Amino acid sequence: MKDGIHPKYVPAQVTCACGNSFVTRATVPEIRIEICSNCHPFFTGRQKIVDTERRVERFRQRYERYQKQAKARQEKSGAKR
Repeated sequence: MKDGIHPKYVPAQVTCACGNSFVTRATVPEIRIEICSNCHPFFTGRQKIVDTERRVERFRQRYERYQKQAKARQEKSGAKR
């Protein structure tokens, strides 16, 4: 290996959005993450949606509107018969 081309590794504090933190080694001293093994659905067995841009909420609102419109159309077509 060549000398002087590899980055220096320092102890790094990793902090998750759920509050869990642990120490590892990295090239930066502090790392912030959104999901870790304590809060990831694969490891916990329960669903958790991380929606930082509110995309899931907007989808649910559009889907709810669609359901209401479909129900109104169904009632309207049923009343004509």
